[in-house]
Amino acid sequence: MTVLTRWHVGPWTTRGTRPGEPFEPGVKRTPDELNFDVVGLARILGRRLSGRDELQVRLWQNELRPTHTRLVGVHALADPSNAQLLRDTAEEALAWLGERAPAGYQFVLTDAVELRPVLDVDAEVVAVDAVVELAGVDLPAARLATAHVRRAASGDWYAGDAVCNWSGPHESSDAAVAVVRAARAELIDQLRAAGRDDIARTSSRWADVPVED
Repeated sequence: MTVLTRWHVGPWTTRGTRPGEPFEPGVKRTPDELNFDVVGLARILGRRLSGRDELQVRLWQNELRPTHTRLVGVHALADPSNAQLLRDTAEEALAWLGERAPAGYQFVLTDAVELRPVLDVDAEVVAVDAVVELAGVDLPAARLATAHVRRAASGDWYAGDAVCNWSGPHESSDAAVAVVRAARAELIDQLRAAGRDDIARTSSRWADVPVED
């Protein structure tokens, strides 16, 4: 089973309204639209569907997918049984995603599919994002310590998040990873200085620096 490479913590789909909440046209997906986004996210990330299931996705798309002339947040499936089928399919897609979450992280469905760190200091693998969240104190090294490494179209390597590069360019992935590891060492010192030795001791179980080629 392939484990997804983390590239950001937070929402991986557009926000949506939950069942029973009022629609927010132009702002959030309807529940059916959100469920369709969950199914679509899993497909984008590699989930394979049968020919029959692919056809069903296209039928849902015809009813739900906004275009430049169709406002988001207003569309719902006309047939309740069809809407239930979509909910069930979205739950299956979310379970598929959950099995592939990077070590130390989990996918959860709130008003979007979100990747979140597992907040368990006793876990076999502890995400640095979880360490920062659990510490509850200002940690200047946190931003770079939680970074991942990726290669730009230019061939250079950077450390940052899904939006910003915080270090680089570097000539190799190893050089960029070394910068993140140095920030993690600073983070350990800052945790100890803040009286959070209990969290600093998890460093031997921190997740590897994510590298995206």
